[in-house]
Amino acid sequence: MSNPEQPVNPQPTPVKSGLLRSSSIVSVMTLLSRILGLARDILVASYFGARADAFFVAFKIPNFFRRLFAEGAFSVAFVPILSEYKVQEKDVKSLVKAVSGSLLAIIGPFTILAVAAAPILTWIFAPGFSSDPAKFALTSDLLRITFPYLLLISLTAFYGSVLNTYGNFAVPAVTPVLLNLCLILATFYFTPWFDEPLMALAWGVLLAGVTQLGFQLPFVMKLGLLALPKVALSDSGVKRILTLMVPALFGVSVSQINLLLDVLLASFLQSGSVSWLYYSDRLAQLPMGIFAIAIAVVILPSLSQKHAAQNQQQFSATLDWGIRMVLLIGVPSALALILLATPLMATIFYRGEITEFDVQKMSLSLMAYGAGLLAFMLIKVLAPGFYARQDTKTPVKIGIRAMLANMVFNLPLVFMLAHTGLALATTLSAYLNALWLFWGLKKAGYYQAQQGWPLWLGRIALANVTLVITIMSINPEVTQWLQFTEWQRMSWMALIVGAGVLVYGLTLVVLGVRFKDLTARTGV
Repeated sequence: MSNPEQPVNPQPTPVKSGLLRSSSIVSVMTLLSRILGLARDILVASYFGARADAFFVAFKIPNFFRRLFAEGAFSVAFVPILSEYKVQEKDVKSLVKAVSGSLLAIIGPFTILAVAAAPILTWIFAPGFSSDPAKFALTSDLLRITFPYLLLISLTAFYGSVLNTYGNFAVPAVTPVLLNLCLILATFYFTPWFDEPLMALAWGVLLAGVTQLGFQLPFVMKLGLLALPKVALSDSGVKRILTLMVPALFGVSVSQINLLLDVLLASFLQSGSVSWLYYSDRLAQLPMGIFAIAIAVVILPSLSQKHAAQNQQQFSATLDWGIRMVLLIGVPSALALILLATPLMATIFYRGEITEFDVQKMSLSLMAYGAGLLAFMLIKVLAPGFYARQDTKTPVKIGIRAMLANMVFNLPLVFMLAHTGLALATTLSAYLNALWLFWGLKKAGYYQAQQGWPLWLGRIALANVTLVITIMSINPEVTQWLQFTEWQRMSWMALIVGAGVLVYGLTLVVLGVRFKDLTARTGV
C-alpha cells in the first residue's frame, strides 16, 4: 500500500465521472442508512406515537450541536485545510493529531457543562414543556444521557472527514447505519429494562456513539493517520481551522437553527406537534440525505483540491455538475412528497400509537417541507463553493439574513397554520438562502454556468410533467388510503413509486438524456 502522505498529483484530471462514481457509492450507503432510519422511525412511532416529544427534543439538542460543530462548521473548515496539506505535501499526520486533540479539549468540557445544565438547555430549546413538570423533567433526564453523544459523534465526523479526503467515502457513509441499528435494538430489547421506556432510546443513542467511533478507527489506522490526540491550539493549522469555524457556525447551520426554532415554538402548540414535525421532516430528509448530501460529501474535497491547485475552470464545472444533479433528483422528489404526502404518511406510520388524526397533521407539514426540498438540496451543494475557497464570511452573512427571514415568517404563519406554518416558514427562508448563495457565487466569479442549460431545464420540466400526470392518474383518494389494510397501502405505494420512477426515467431517455450527460465536463 502506498504511503498516505505521498503527494497527490495536483494536475487537472477528468473528474466528473469520478464524482458521479463517488457520490453513487455514498448514495447507496446513505440509502441503506435512510432505509434503516425509516424503519427506526416506524418502530418508534408504533411504540410511542406522538408522546415521544420528550425524546425527540433530548435527541435534537445534541444533534443540533453536532451539525454545528461536527458535520457543519468543523467539516467545512477542516476539509479545505486538510486538502491543502495533502496537495502541498505538508505533514498531514501532525495536523490530524493536533486537530483531534484540540477537538477533545473544546467539546469535552462543553459536554460536561451541558450534562450538568440539562434543565437549562431543556428550557431554552423547549420552553413550552415547562407547563408540564413531568414532561420537562423527563426531557432533562433524557438529555443527560444523550448529550455525550456529541463528543463521540464529533470525533467520528472528524475521522470521517479524513477518510473522505483520502477517497474512502464508503466507510463514513455507512457509519450512520450503526445509529439506526442501535436505536432499533434499544426499542426492541432495552425498553423492558426501564420504568420509563423512552430511557431505552436515550441509552441507545449513547451506545451508537461508541459504536460509530470504534467502527471508523481501524480504517484511519490503515491510512497511517491514527495517532494519540495532542492538544495544540497554537498549531498554525488548528488556528486557521478555528478562524474559519467561527463565522461558518452560522453559515452552515441556518437550517438546523430554523428547525430548532420550530421545536421551540411547537412546544407551545398542541401536544404532538413536535412529533408531527419530526416525522415529516425525517421523511422529507430521505431524498436529501440519499442524493444532495451524497453530492455535497464528495464535492467539498474535490472543490477544495481544485482551489488548492488553482484550477478555476474545473472548480466552476464541478459546481455546475452539482447543481444539475440536484435539479435532476430534487424536482421530482419534491413533487412526489407534495402529491403523496398523506399516502406516504399513512403507508409508513399509520399503525400502533399513530392515529388517523396524527397522519393528517403529519401530512400537512410534510407538504410544507416537501415544497422546500429543492432549496434544502441546493444549499448543500452551493455552500461548499464558498467553503472550499476558505470564504466563510459570505455564507455567514447570507445565513444570518435567512435566519432572520425565517423568524419573520414564523410569527404570522404559526398563528395561521400552527405546526404547518413552522414548516412553511422554514421552506420560504431556505429558498431565500439558496437564491442568495447562488447569486453570491455568480457575483464573486466562483461559478460560471456551463453550456446546455436551456436544453437541460427543458428536459427536466417535460419529464416532471409526465411524472405528475402519472401520479395523479393512478393515486387513490385520500380517504381510501386511510381505509386500506397495511398490505394494500404498501402495494399501492410500490406501484405508484415504481410507475413514477419508470415514467420519469423513460421520458428523460426519450428526450435524449444519456449516462454521459451525467458525467460530461460541460454541456448536456
